[in-house]
Amino acid sequence: MTMNDIQDKHTSVSDKIPAAAILASLALIFSYVEFLFPLSLGIPGIKPGLANIVVVVALYKLGVRTALMVNVTRILLAAALFGSVFSGLYSLTGGLVSFAVMAALRKTNLFSTAGVSMAGGVFHNLAQLTVAALIIESAQILYYFPLLLLAGMAAGLINGVLATWILRALRNID
Repeated sequence: MTMNDIQDKHTSVSDKIPAAAILASLALIFSYVEFLFPLSLGIPGIKPGLANIVVVVALYKLGVRTALMVNVTRILLAAALFGSVFSGLYSLTGGLVSFAVMAALRKTNLFSTAGVSMAGGVFHNLAQLTVAALIIESAQILYYFPLLLLAGMAAGLINGVLATWILRALRNID
């Protein structure tokens, strides 16, 4: 079975499960690498979001439902294995909001893969910041958004470019 077979509308869900499991595992590994080697730029909470590369590839190759399954599986397993209830809450909120934005933008065909990924990075940060503001009951934390906006754009761009290269390589294999 090739990746084009998986993308075929007539392919059953059971044919996508092995690919989704592999991608969820790869995304979990990327999350673990970020956990082991945190990026320290003097700005708390900024991470490269390497797992998003896998989610973007899944979105473009496997479709929205399967990519959502990959994303949620990775988030829940990462929270259970090396996170906490709060990190899980932040990650799940950011992951679901960013995924919804990426899926909507992908559907329009108006944005490049990198553009879709950038929007995902920005909305991931915005969602997490909103949850933090609600938890601490203060809107002052939202002043942090301009830094997170830039970080989300930069990480999203880099991850989007990497996802584009991977998608191009997968097309050459098929």
